[in-house]
Amino acid sequence: MKTLQSTLLLLLFVPLIKPAPPTQQDPRIIYDYGTDNFEESIFSQDYEDKYLDGKNIKEKETVIIPDEKSLQLQKDESITPLPPKKENDEMPTCLLCVCLSGSVYCEEVDIDAVPPLPKESAYLYARFNKIKKLTAKDFADIPNLRRLDFTGNLIEDIEDGTFSKLTLLEELSLAENQLLKLPVLPPKLTLFNAKHNKIKSRGIKANAFKKLNNLSFLYLDHNALESVPLNLPESLRVIHLQFNSITSITDDTFCKANDTSYIRDRIEEIRLEGNPISLGKHPNSFICLKRLPIGSYI
Repeated sequence: MKTLQSTLLLLLFVPLIKPAPPTQQDPRIIYDYGTDNFEESIFSQDYEDKYLDGKNIKEKETVIIPDEKSLQLQKDESITPLPPKKENDEMPTCLLCVCLSGSVYCEEVDIDAVPPLPKESAYLYARFNKIKKLTAKDFADIPNLRRLDFTGNLIEDIEDGTFSKLTLLEELSLAENQLLKLPVLPPKLTLFNAKHNKIKSRGIKANAFKKLNNLSFLYLDHNALESVPLNLPESLRVIHLQFNSITSITDDTFCKANDTSYIRDRIEEIRLEGNPISLGKHPNSFICLKRLPIGSYI
């Protein structure tokens, strides 16, 4: 009788015991493969997983003090890091000079050669340094240069072709150097300054300025010229030739001897003072000019 009662009680309580629920799948690893932002979802999930895993690991970390042997082992197994990339590998000029919006300022920094320039350079100011020579390689890959200023250096020589690729160059200053002759000049120059050098007339080719149809300002004062350069372009407005060794001029120097109607109306100033010449002895040399040259007429 007791056995029957125990069996009945067991049957009554069995329905009250609920089975354990099935293991739920982590909703985080369910992806919608049909959406356009699938890669974004993967990246987001990967970030969350790493962040959460790292957070859990950090919480479980215990402080371990390594012994000397362990530290030595880590040192031996460490990978030698690559040397850091030097900043001047790409822009060496801008470490020594100042590079700003296509302009490079290298003034009074004692450089003795033209530094490597950023390819987009348009203006270079390298005044008052110790540069002795300009070469064809200096500007071979800098085609956008519009202005070069080397005033106050020690330049004695300029290789042929140094400026041959600078088709956009408009202003070139080689003032206060040690030049004995002029290089071939780029065709679009509007200003050329080579005052305070040692240039003699034989150092200027007969057609040096002939094709420079945009040249407006020519400064060759304080040199050793014995005569006025030939074939000066019609575009000239200002010509400085003072304090040279010019002893004579001809009717063709500024005008055209065979054309008495020719007027050179663009020239605003010609300076010839400080030369061993009496301009009053050459009246026909100025008949085409609106203004007489500055100099001695006695």
